[in-house]
Amino acid sequence: MLTSDELQHKNRDELIHLLAMMQEKSDAQKEQLGIQGEQLVLQQKKLTDQENKIISFQQTVAQLQEYIQLLKHTRFSKSSEKYIDQNLQGCLFDEAELPVNQAEIEAAEEEITIPAHQRKKAGRKGLAEDLPREKIVYDLSDDEKICTCGCELTPIGEEITEQLDIIPAKIKVIQHVCKKYACQGCKGTIKTAKKPKQPISKSVAAPGLLANVLTAKFQFHLPLYRQEQMLKALGADLTRNTLSLWVIKCSELLQPLVNLLQDEIYAYDIAYADESTLQVLKEKNKKAESTSYMWAFGGGPPERFSYVYQYHPNRKHQVAIDFFNDYQGYLHCDGYQAYDALSSINQEVIQVGCWYHARRKFMDAAKVSKKSGMADWFIKQIQRLSKIEKVIIEEKYHSEHAKRYRQAEALKIIDKIKIKLDELQGKTPPQGLLGKAIYYMQSQWPKLLTYLEDGRLEISNNKMERAMKPFAVGRKNWLFANSVDGAHAAANIFSLIETCKAHKVDPYDWLRDTLTKIPSCEKLEDYEALMPWHFNKNHIAP
Repeated sequence: MLTSDELQHKNRDELIHLLAMMQEKSDAQKEQLGIQGEQLVLQQKKLTDQENKIISFQQTVAQLQEYIQLLKHTRFSKSSEKYIDQNLQGCLFDEAELPVNQAEIEAAEEEITIPAHQRKKAGRKGLAEDLPREKIVYDLSDDEKICTCGCELTPIGEEITEQLDIIPAKIKVIQHVCKKYACQGCKGTIKTAKKPKQPISKSVAAPGLLANVLTAKFQFHLPLYRQEQMLKALGADLTRNTLSLWVIKCSELLQPLVNLLQDEIYAYDIAYADESTLQVLKEKNKKAESTSYMWAFGGGPPERFSYVYQYHPNRKHQVAIDFFNDYQGYLHCDGYQAYDALSSINQEVIQVGCWYHARRKFMDAAKVSKKSGMADWFIKQIQRLSKIEKVIIEEKYHSEHAKRYRQAEALKIIDKIKIKLDELQGKTPPQGLLGKAIYYMQSQWPKLLTYLEDGRLEISNNKMERAMKPFAVGRKNWLFANSVDGAHAAANIFSLIETCKAHKVDPYDWLRDTLTKIPSCEKLEDYEALMPWHFNKNHIAP
């Protein structure tokens, strides 16, 4: 029989063993729970990752659906940027009625008043007064001039109606006859009269023919191969290669005038810039399918406003930096980063943002929306800013008056736009079209305010986009430039033709006169006298 000490010792051992077993079991349970917890954490992480992937996929699908809708709109709808309220699409033929949101609409239309003006009656415009006219007179016969009462009818007036006729183009050959004289006494002197210098030496092309080729291609976008066919039909068998050579030769001859256009841009403190794609087939170290660029710059005082186009094989920032390296003043441009790089290097360049570029991005968002939303609100606010500019143009406000008017009227609208932008920041998916439009406007905001500083500035870069449009239209017809020389020639001719159009000068008349006179130019003053703003149609060279 165990003693009390032995019994206590035994009970203690059993208790220790029991406690050890319980501790071991507890540790096993903890380990099991830890494993289960880790599994739960992993499962939760997997679920979270899957949910994030689903959200990402949903955002991608929504983004792609927006792009599909935008592509459909671009492909099948009108390309005009004129805004049409989507809410009105279903009620185009309804009777007039008060809208539900009448107060909101009236509030949006207040603050801006456009002065009334007398509209001209609709109808066909009269034929130009400077067109030559041929009269065909119709008279009564002698018998018809006798009244039934026996009296002779007296003339009391005439009725004149006009028709427009056309004579097909005709070509002619100009013979330059240089008289020769000899001395009959000494028999050693012979003199020959000299003809004026020609645009292209020893060429059959007269200034009129060269001017016609240039304007047909770069003003009316007629490819050279079609001109070749047309000239052949008129009796002039000229190859496309010959016409191409003429274009390049004329470009080289007119280069001093393009240089003067560039000087005009540098000499003024308001300039413009834009760029567009161009394909050049034969370009060193580049495939024929690669993309090159035509850059367009504008500027100069209004009475000497100039356009300068430049071909470049790329869209690198250095192009803008090189052109505006020594420029001082305002630069109208879009949000392309090349102009930011320019401003960081040349602190004298102040960018003027384009409100219409910002509006375009909201219009893309509105096109894919089935109902009116935030995109429509921003578009309407920018439309109100446009109405203010319309008043300034129609009333011909001078720069200080325009500045004060903008400060009084436009600033209120701009403040409302800024408040709305701040409200939406971070609340709109950044990858959607609306989110991108909001981000673009936020990033361009300081530049968008610049036009308020000077009444001479414009709300948009539309002037440069309109100048780029003829190039884009021409590109659809002749598709590409064959060589780098051809691309440079196109840039020079576009520069001169668009500058002529800006000053309401007929490009053909100016080119014909200039190509006649420029071979004889020797001094800078001679070239300056040929600039389009000095052109007088009454002084055209014979």
